[in-house]
Amino acid sequence: YAEIAEKEGLPQIAKLFSVIAFSEEIHGKRALKLLREAKSTEENLKASFESEQAVAGVSYGNFIKAAEAEGNKAAALHFSQSRDVEEVHARLYKEAMNHLMEERETTYYVCTICGYVSDGILPDECPVCQAKRDLFVKFA
Repeated sequence: YAEIAEKEGLPQIAKLFSVIAFSEEIHGKRALKLLREAKSTEENLKASFESEQAVAGVSYGNFIKAAEAEGNKAAALHFSQSRDVEEVHARLYKEAMNHLMEERETTYYVCTICGYVSDGILPDECPVCQAKRDLFVKFA
C-alpha cells in the first residue's frame, strides 16, 4: 500500500502505511514470544514441523480453493507456490530432527522470490517459481 501511495504522490500516506506495517510486525513478534515458551531444540523442531505441515496441508489448501472460486489466478498461483515451500520447510525440519544428534552441517539457499529453501545445492532455477540461481541467498 505504501508503494502505491508513494507512486500516487501521497508521501505522508505512504509513510503511514509503512509505520503501521512496522508496528504490526512488532505486535506479531511480541505475540509469538507470549505464545511460545522456550523449550528444547528437539521440541522446537517438532513444533515447527507440525506447524509447517498444518499450514501446507490445510491453510494453503483453503486459500487456493478460495482464490480459484474467485477466479483470481495470480492469488491461486501464489498460494500454491507458498504451499509447496511450506512442504519443503516441513521436510527440512523433519530431516533436522533425524540428524539432531549427528550435528550435520549444510549450506542452505533461499529463493528471494518465493522463499523456497534448498538444502546443500544451489539449483539452476527455483523448482517452485523458476527464479534464476542468482536470486538465491546463501546461508553457510
